[in-house]
Amino acid sequence: MRSQSLVAALSLLGSAALALDVQFPVNTAEETYVRPLNTIKLNVPPYSSNTGQWMLDEGPPENTTGNLIFDTVHSFLQHWPNTRYRNGHNIVPGVIPNGTLLHHGTSGNTIPSKPDWTATDPEHSITFARGWDGGGWHLTMAVTRPLKVLYFDGSSAAKVSEGTMDTQDIIAWGEVQPERYFDEGRRIKDLCVWGKEFGIDGFARMEMDFEVMLCDFTAGVEIVSFLHVRLSPRDRNSYLPHLPSPPRLPSPPPFDSDFWVRTFEVMHSGSWHNRYPGDSRIVLDLTGLISLYDIGLAPSLIPVRAGLERCDHRVLGISSEDISQVKRKLAEVISRSHPVNSGIDWKTLIHVIVDRYADRLELMQHLLNFTSSDSHELLQRAKLTQTQLRVMITPYLLDSTVIPNAGTSGVDASQWASPIFRLCATTHTSVMIQQIPSMTPSEHLLLKAVEETMREICRVTTKMWAYGAISGLDTLFPIELNGEPDVTQILNDWRHDIQKLMSWLDWSVWIKCRPACGPEEMCYLPTWPINAPMPSHPPPPPPFPPPPRDPRNTTDASETDYLADRVEPPPEIVDPFFLFEAPTEEWRKPEPKCIRRLFPYGF
Repeated sequence: MRSQSLVAALSLLGSAALALDVQFPVNTAEETYVRPLNTIKLNVPPYSSNTGQWMLDEGPPENTTGNLIFDTVHSFLQHWPNTRYRNGHNIVPGVIPNGTLLHHGTSGNTIPSKPDWTATDPEHSITFARGWDGGGWHLTMAVTRPLKVLYFDGSSAAKVSEGTMDTQDIIAWGEVQPERYFDEGRRIKDLCVWGKEFGIDGFARMEMDFEVMLCDFTAGVEIVSFLHVRLSPRDRNSYLPHLPSPPRLPSPPPFDSDFWVRTFEVMHSGSWHNRYPGDSRIVLDLTGLISLYDIGLAPSLIPVRAGLERCDHRVLGISSEDISQVKRKLAEVISRSHPVNSGIDWKTLIHVIVDRYADRLELMQHLLNFTSSDSHELLQRAKLTQTQLRVMITPYLLDSTVIPNAGTSGVDASQWASPIFRLCATTHTSVMIQQIPSMTPSEHLLLKAVEETMREICRVTTKMWAYGAISGLDTLFPIELNGEPDVTQILNDWRHDIQKLMSWLDWSVWIKCRPACGPEEMCYLPTWPINAPMPSHPPPPPPFPPPPRDPRNTTDASETDYLADRVEPPPEIVDPFFLFEAPTEEWRKPEPKCIRRLFPYGF
C-alpha cells in the first residue's frame, strides 16, 4: 500500500474512533498529521484509562442473547441450521423478486381459489400432485411483481407441538396454541386475513424444503404451466395403501421405490440450501428484523429460557404484553412506505465474521485435541497452537506491543493486552457509530449482536494468545523465562477456553458428517416428518367431504399426510410417516449422518 493511501486510511479510522467513548485518540483537530497506531504508547494515560472495560477475564453476562441473534440471522433461509434448531424466534419481512418460480402440486385440475401452499423447488411440490389413479397436476407460476412476504425462521412448517409454530401462533391467534399444531387450514387463512391489511402476499416457511403460503393465486403471479403428471403406474398407487383408521399400525405399509425416490428428492432439494446464502429466492430485509431473542422486546422469555439448552428454547410462555408489543412493532415495520436505514449490508457483515473465524476456531479445537506423554511433543504442539492464535489477531498486533515477563510486578494480561482485544473487537463496527442516527431499531439490535459476538471472540482469542506469549511460546515476541512453562496446564486451559467459546457461539457450520460422505451419499440431519416422533394420540383430522364420483374432477387436494401442508387429508389416505418413530434424543438434538442418495436410502 502506498504511504499516502495508508495515511488516508488511518485518518479515516482515527476520525471514526473519536466518536467512541473508548476510542484510540489517533488524531486530533489540532494536528495536521496522522500518528500511526503503532507509535502510541498504550501503557500510559490516557490510553490505559479504559482498560477496565476490556478485561480479558470478564465473559458475557448470563442472559445475553447477542450470540443467539447473531447466529440465527446468519442462519436465515439455510436448511441445515434451521433443521438443527427447529424452533424459530424471528419474523423478517422480505420480497420474492420478479421472475421467481413457485410451484404447487394438487390431485385435481383446478387452480386454488383460496390461500394455499407453494414450493420454491418443484421436487417439493410435485409430491403433492397425487390423484386417485397415480397421476396429478403440477402448477408452475412466475412472480410478476415483488411479492411481499414474512419469513418465519426455524423448521416453521414442521407439524409438531414442540415450538415450531409458536411465532406464527402469536401473529395469527394472539397467543401460542401448541394443541393446534396441525390446524394448518385455519393457520394459513388467519395469517392471510391478518396480513391483508399490510399488503402481505404470503408467508415463507421451511420443512424438508422451503415453501410459501400464498394468499392469492391471482395476485402478482402468472401461470407458466399446469401439467397433468404421472407419479405412479396406473394400476398401482403407492399413496393409497387402504389402511384402517386410526393410523397407528405396528409397521409401515410397503411403498415402492418410486415413492422413496420422490421422498428423498424433497430432502435432496432442501439440502441445496443447507449453507450460506440459503434459499436466495426470498430476499429478506434485515432492517425490519423482529427477534424474540430481543430481551427488550420480549423480556418475559428471559426466565422461560433460564437453564434450558438452546434446543429447548421456544416462544411458549411469552406474556400477553410482550405479544402485543411484538405485533405492534411488526405492524410498524411492514407498514413503512419508504424505510430509512443505514445502508449497511448486515447479512454480508455477519457472514464475513463467520468466514473469518469459523475455520480457524475449528482448527484450534483440532490442534488442542491432543495428548502425549512426551514433553517435547507437547511443547511443539503448544508453539504450533500459539502461532495459529497469533494468526487470528495479527491485524491488531501493534509494533509497540511489549510482552511482560511472567510474574512481573503490577502487570497482568488484562492491562498490557487490552488494546489488542479492543482493536479486534471494535474494528468491524467502529465507523458504524456515525450511522446510528439513521439506523432502524432492528439495526440497533443487529449492531449490538455483532458487537457482543466480536467482543467474546476477541476476548478469548486475545486472552489465549497473551497467556502463551507471557509463557514464552511466541517466536514473534521472544522473552526470557525463569524456568520452563507448564505446557500441560497451558494446553488444558486453552482447550477449556476454545470449547467454551465455540459452545457459546454455537455455529452450525461446525456440525458436519465426520468423515465426509461418499459420492453416493448425502450428509443428513434427522428432520420432520421422517424422523419426527409420533404423539401418543395423534390429532384427529377435521371432517372432510366424501370423495367425488369422478376423482379426476376433484377440487384442490388437501395435504396433511407425509408432506403435510393441508389440513383435510384425501379420503382414506393415511400419513405414512406417522408410522415411524425416532429416539427422543435423536429428534431433540439431531446429529448428522450419511445416508444413501440411491434407493434404499436409510433415513
